[in-house]
Amino acid sequence: MNQEAIGKFIATCRKEKKLTQMQLAEKLNITNRAVSKWETGKSCPDASIMLELCDILGITVNELLSGERITMENYQKKAEENLIELQCKKDKAQKSLLRMELIWLAIALLLTPIHFAINYYYPENNGTGIGLLIALIGLIMFIVYFIRYYEIKLK
Repeated sequence: MNQEAIGKFIATCRKEKKLTQMQLAEKLNITNRAVSKWETGKSCPDASIMLELCDILGITVNELLSGERITMENYQKKAEENLIELQCKKDKAQKSLLRMELIWLAIALLLTPIHFAINYYYPENNGTGIGLLIALIGLIMFIVYFIRYYEIKLK
């Protein structure tokens, strides 16, 4: 998905419908700055408003994600390409999040021996704050994992 191509396509479709950015924004209950950011390729429409945007512009979501009009012969192929690309982006985001969590874990594991060494060699030095830092990192990691992996199932 090319954000700039999507933005140009949105602008073209909006102009075909003889709508201003402000009018389109009002129909979607968003700001005209958001529409401007889409059209300049700085951001993409949120998934929660894509269907409504497509209805207003008279296009399909597949065409929106492709940034071009799609003929019926190419529709299935483009749909598959868009799905694959969205899955790749999701996978990259998950890998990035996992990498960040591993970095936090490494920091916590590195700070723990430092904290113990400081307390061992300088027992009167209680004001280092490393213990509090380790506890906060551990608490943040616990909350992140708890929210992500814990499921509450109602019967």
